Amino acid sequence: MMPSSVSRLNTNTWNRIRYTAWAPFYDAFTGAFDRHRRHSLAQLGLSPAERVLLIGAGTGADLRYLPPGVTAVATDLTPAMLARARRHPAPGIHFAIMDGHRLAARSESFDAVVLHLILAVIPDPVRCLQEAARVLRPQGRIVVFDKFVRTRPSMGLRVVNVVASFLFT
Repeated sequence: MMPSSVSRLNTNTWNRIRYTAWAPFYDAFTGAFDRHRRHSLAQLGLSPAERVLLIGAGTGADLRYLPPGVTAVATDLTPAMLARARRHPAPGIHFAIMDGHRLAARSESFDAVVLHLILAVIPDPVRCLQEAARVLRPQGRIVVFDKFVRTRPSMGLRVVNVVASFLFT
């Protein structure tokens, strides 16, 4: 759990500011997660012609692991992150600036939703999950890959979390 002074920083406005600053360097820090991204997306068993929504797509690191023929909408709150994601163009990939709390998408319009490294960042993760469920078709799938801390983290981890929460999550 984040200290209250840090959790008050977790707003959409602050997230947009800090991720705009980090966008040019973000991939250098998150490249270590590529194996996990690939594994997570494989769990969806996506087929050609399915529609997938990536909430908090960031710089588009997941896009290279989507199978051919899938139609994807990659969303992010931060325009600078999506500008970097657009460097991974592929047929069927669309980009949209969107808030994961209030998705500008029709209900039951996606076969799968990807929540990679977003739930620990977004101010209201429960609301984000509710929105993901809303846009998911019946029998659709959601995949979550994120970083979470034990219920009672060590003192060292709590100190690191104060600094990391200010900069990242």
